[in-house]
Amino acid sequence: MKLPITQIDAFASRPFEGNPAAVMPLTEWLDDATLQAIAAENNLSETAFIVPDTTDASDHELRWFTPTSEVVLCGHATLASGHYVLSGDPSRDSVRFRTRKAGILSVTRAGDGYELALPAWTPEPRPLPHIVAALGLQAAVETLWHPHRYALIVLEHADQILALDPDFRALGRPSAADPEVAGSAEPDVLTIVTAPGDDTDVVSRVFAPGAGIDEDPVTGSAHAVMTPYWTQRLGRDRFTAFQASARGGHLTCRLDGDRVVLGGRCVTVLEGMFYL
Repeated sequence: MKLPITQIDAFASRPFEGNPAAVMPLTEWLDDATLQAIAAENNLSETAFIVPDTTDASDHELRWFTPTSEVVLCGHATLASGHYVLSGDPSRDSVRFRTRKAGILSVTRAGDGYELALPAWTPEPRPLPHIVAALGLQAAVETLWHPHRYALIVLEHADQILALDPDFRALGRPSAADPEVAGSAEPDVLTIVTAPGDDTDVVSRVFAPGAGIDEDPVTGSAHAVMTPYWTQRLGRDRFTAFQASARGGHLTCRLDGDRVVLGGRCVTVLEGMFYL
């Protein structure tokens, strides 16, 4: 079996920036074990699989897999999937994806880039001492939690974000000391560390060692959690953001009711066939 595959750098203005995602269009779903094996073989933070939606709910069904697990929501691979569909059909301005746990997501053309609409996931204050310690921090300005297993750690300065040197083994293990984190004892917490930025309004880094990703380059779903927090703190409905990974990526973030709208660009870097 030959399956087309495209690798796209999302939230990037040129190759080698942003977050790479593989997009694989299928005519029908393969079994879950095969999808997971393909994602492990690709060894990217996410592989997105799209299948034509036979209902009237959307244009395509969409699922995302890290090298080790299927995830509830992935922003950058959704943006990459939108780029894949829209770059192949210049007459279209938008595409809708039906997901299993995050509802309907849309990607719309916006200038030379796109806007991605995600659910707004508002975090609530929680003590997270194990995560703070695993990050190598003595303390944080605020610690917050969203039940989809997102930890939001707020620091004072951008230079603290750049200096982070986490203990990934500890960060990848939930702790009984943090009941909200331990939950079902699944080690797939996504940890977001953020602060006011220097060249942008907000800066962040994102870590997910429990899902096989020590540091994620640019994370759309993390901004679905950060945007409700930062719009309230800044007192406005939009801001600019930079995720300060080694690759780095810029986003615009806007809160629109119960949706977070992220703006960014994409670059196609590879097209080929996957032999199965």
